[in-house]
Amino acid sequence: MRNELLSNIRCVQDYPKEGVLFRDITTLLHEGKVFRDLINYLKERYENEQIDFVVGLESRGFMLSAPLAYALGAGFVPIRKKGKLPYAKVSKTYTLEYGEDAIEIHLDAFKKKEGARVVLVDDLIATGGTAWAGVELIEEIGGKCIEACFLLDLVDFGGSSKLKTKTKVHSILEL
Repeated sequence: MRNELLSNIRCVQDYPKEGVLFRDITTLLHEGKVFRDLINYLKERYENEQIDFVVGLESRGFMLSAPLAYALGAGFVPIRKKGKLPYAKVSKTYTLEYGEDAIEIHLDAFKKKEGARVVLVDDLIATGGTAWAGVELIEEIGGKCIEACFLLDLVDFGGSSKLKTKTKVHSILEL
């Protein structure tokens, strides 16, 4: 599956800024069989873990986490950028290479189920700041992050190694 996934991810040089090689997963999503195989792989990984909720990080994480939640029969919970959620929420600020940003989750996202079993999903981990903040939000509202899962791990940035001190990490492709 590794080669099939890699061959369907477009690399865009100098996006969003010069010197960055952007990994575009929309080309993978265009391929129905490849996308289905990916979601089925993730379903098999988590189907015996009694997952209550699949949490997706904005925005490309939604493209993987929502279909996974459906496949597992679990709830889907979005973690959004600050100011995008309409109800009572908690927020975490994290550091970027060029400043700070913040993400939020609804306070009642886990329906007040203490210890809700959660898998956090995003398309890519680099420095790990967003994922770390996501796990902290999950814990703050009473959930337990069973694992953080990423399609791509840019290992030279060290984010997955750092995140492993907080939760289990699974990366499908390491680049």
